[in-house]
Amino acid sequence: MSDMVKVAKVGELDDGAMKSVSTIRGEILLARVGNKYYATSSRCPHMKGNLVDGTLEGTVVTCPLHGSQFDLRDGSVVRWLRGSGVLSMAGRVLKSPQKLQTYHVEVNKDQILLEL
Repeated sequence: MSDMVKVAKVGELDDGAMKSVSTIRGEILLARVGNKYYATSSRCPHMKGNLVDGTLEGTVVTCPLHGSQFDLRDGSVVRWLRGSGVLSMAGRVLKSPQKLQTYHVEVNKDQILLEL
């Protein structure tokens, strides 16, 4: 059975903002897009770049290290590594694309809750 855990209050995140929250599962990325909140693993599966230091455009977060992109709605890979050169090709061979772990988010009154 999973637990709902309070991780933030409504109003703590502006539209288009991200923050890292500490949970029993480790650090989780919490993002707000419009009036919806999304939660995923906070580290890029490629080389563990901290996604909160990346950029957010709509529901797509870009890793600050090598430009991998993920859709926060389901964790799917939008782009695995930036570029098309030899180094990028080698990076794809050494580590195949992996999606982000996502977490169910609920808003209850003024609280943002994650299902862990």
